[in-house]
Amino acid sequence: MTAASLAGIEVVIVDDSNTIRRSAEVFLKQAGCVVALADDGFAAMAVIVEQRPDIVFVDVMMPRLDGYQACALIKRNPAFRSIPVIMLTSKDGVFDRARGRLAGCDDYLTKPFTRESLLTAVANHVRRGEAVDTLQGER
Repeated sequence: MTAASLAGIEVVIVDDSNTIRRSAEVFLKQAGCVVALADDGFAAMAVIVEQRPDIVFVDVMMPRLDGYQACALIKRNPAFRSIPVIMLTSKDGVFDRARGRLAGCDDYLTKPFTRESLLTAVANHVRRGEAVDTLQGER
């Protein structure tokens, strides 16, 4: 995977940990992504409406509006439901994953994540979304 393949992809990172947000931001910007940050689910909704990103990473455990609730809001809105939402969390149990799937998440990335796992998730989900968009455009 080359940085050029991710250049220009718009990513939103939602996490109440400044360290996690900044780490993800550095990894993604180095790969050429355009990155927006939010520290909770409410702030994320404003960013998503304004920027219409290609992919969203959202922490599960946050104050006010948690990751499950934020994901459900994104996926229930027809204008945003095609945006891949990846849960970014240390909660990796079977029940946590099931709850994420019920909320509509597309994947799970466990913390601590690596640069490679983050970039691979972006590449896999954005490519998949582009393929779906292409197929729908051919109909």
